[in-house]
Amino acid sequence: MLAWTIYLSFAGALAQALLPKGRPALARWLALVVAIAGLVLALAGFAAGMGPSHFARITIVDKQWVPSMGIHYLLAADGISLVLVLLTGLAAVAGVLFSWNIEHRTKEFFAFYLALIGGVYGVFLSFDFFLLFVFYEIAIVPKYFLIAIWGSTRREYGAMKLALYSFVGSAMVLIGLLAAYARSGGHSTGLDALAHAGLPVSFQMWAFPLVFTGFAILAGMWPFHTWAPTGHVAAPTAASMLLAGVVMKLGAYGCLRVAISLFPHGMDPWGFSLLGIGSWRDVFAVLAVIGIVYGALVALAQQDFKFVIGYSSVSHMGFVLLGLMTLNQIGMTGAVLQMYSHGVIAGLLFAIVGRIVYERTHTRQLADLETMHLSKRLPFAAWVFVIAGIASMGLPGFSGFVAELQVLVGAWVAKPGWMIAAGVGIVVGVAYTWRALQRAFFSDVSPGTHVHEQEHSLAAITVPEIAGVGLLMTATLIVGLYPRILLEAIEPAVKTLLAGGGQ
Repeated sequence: MLAWTIYLSFAGALAQALLPKGRPALARWLALVVAIAGLVLALAGFAAGMGPSHFARITIVDKQWVPSMGIHYLLAADGISLVLVLLTGLAAVAGVLFSWNIEHRTKEFFAFYLALIGGVYGVFLSFDFFLLFVFYEIAIVPKYFLIAIWGSTRREYGAMKLALYSFVGSAMVLIGLLAAYARSGGHSTGLDALAHAGLPVSFQMWAFPLVFTGFAILAGMWPFHTWAPTGHVAAPTAASMLLAGVVMKLGAYGCLRVAISLFPHGMDPWGFSLLGIGSWRDVFAVLAVIGIVYGALVALAQQDFKFVIGYSSVSHMGFVLLGLMTLNQIGMTGAVLQMYSHGVIAGLLFAIVGRIVYERTHTRQLADLETMHLSKRLPFAAWVFVIAGIASMGLPGFSGFVAELQVLVGAWVAKPGWMIAAGVGIVVGVAYTWRALQRAFFSDVSPGTHVHEQEHSLAAITVPEIAGVGLLMTATLIVGLYPRILLEAIEPAVKTLLAGGGQ
């Protein structure tokens, strides 16, 4: 059943390419039907996991692909995969709804969009490293075209920067995995087989940082994060939502599923310590904490509304990487939950800023927005941003609260200093969120003499926008009010991963 999320997405992309020109409405409805079908399949797969199997890993498809190299077309799912497939379904539907206004080359836009979604589904369901890498690369190509053709600010620069960073990271991953395959005897490319291949500690010590960094580049890890804000700002709304919502999660997922699973001894102590750092685990935890604080501080200084959200994504993804480096049950469970939470909340924030506000005001500059009194002219956007901002700050009742709390507790158990430093990022996060909220929507600054606030009326909120907002807000509220619905899926998978084995 879950495999059809991949097949339907690629079939939808092909159908979009074959549509006759001049039928934008048909392209939109086709994309929406395909995205909803994927979400329904994701929900059905998640519901099935709640049954007697209690989210134990299930094999979906296992066929020989390249027998001479031990490559299998192996699709499987555990609780982590199911949660991220569900996130992808939510982001896909919301992205279509917030792209309802696309008029330029509509069918090509949705063809690339659905191809990207299919690649993302494929990554989350692949348990053969070669297959995972193929889907990972498939997801990179549509990103470039979505930004370069339909983007805005410095779109070609943003698209190329994202593509170059992605391909450099991919090359690092491929080198590490091919070395692991050769070192294991070259019998199988299955993730479980490589995890149990008994790779020497000396090998893992250099393969782990190589592969982890390769994936972490796409997760926005400092100092390799600079593609993220630039890409977010240049991308059209749906692409921004997908970049923050699911594409950055591909990197974090690779860090967890591949780097940590295959090379656990790569995080062993080096035998010496420098400034309190004595292992690759310490290195990446420190980089994660720097990303949390740095992203928040830079967001606080931004004048472009979309850059605020872009740098906030760098900060929030730092919590994911920090949770992974705790190497304990609660911290890593929180990291996976934070992947879901940030995907939903960041998608909602980018939708408000990039679609609802920018498409009506034609500016993202906070200095311009604060003279427009948008709380009166766009009250729907203002109050939705209030709720989304509260969710982003991690207040109780929203998914981010449970996720960040678990990461912080896990960090305290691992090293209290990590938690204290990450707490600084949370405080700064409150500051940049309220600053942006006040300046963009609730400022009392009067328009200048050359600005006429009522010079033109702003377009009314559309039904697709209301539906997209409702979907994402519901997704974060349900998990915030009843986090067990996802935690019961994530915890067994994390426990098995920490035990160092498959299911």
